[in-house]
Amino acid sequence: MDGHPLTQPHPLRPLTPADHDALREIYLEAVQHADPSLYSEAQRRAWSHWADQLRGSLSRGQGLVSCGQGGSPEAFALRDPPERIALLYCRPRSQRQGRGRQLLRALEQQAQQEGCLQLRTEASLLSEPLFSAEGWRVSWREALLIEGVPFRRFRMHKPLRAN
Repeated sequence: MDGHPLTQPHPLRPLTPADHDALREIYLEAVQHADPSLYSEAQRRAWSHWADQLRGSLSRGQGLVSCGQGGSPEAFALRDPPERIALLYCRPRSQRQGRGRQLLRALEQQAQQEGCLQLRTEASLLSEPLFSAEGWRVSWREALLIEGVPFRRFRMHKPLRAN
């Protein structure tokens, strides 16, 4: 890949409907504790409101869960639809441990095995550095409103090698 080794691989497993409540909790923790130098209190509050809309994506999409000790979910990533990374979130206590990179690489590999030629995503200010480090490219920068609050994010893409 790009020479960034995973220091300690974490157990990954497929996302199941039984995970939905725990993943909503991870999402909320990650958003509510997002770096205040990147996101204001108003932005974190507005972003948190999307938690109630997760269940549809979690039910439709294909995802993986990164587990901690005892098998508890610590991070997750989801493709919905198959050519789009829709969600990638990690509990604050489990950030900077390689979980996001491991999940992203695993979803890329799955997509490639399924014949996807390219993946796309909408990356936050928090996740853009990870995606960029993994070879993703910015298609364009985007401004949007969430609950009436302005946000910036990055539309990104990554070509995958054909099998």
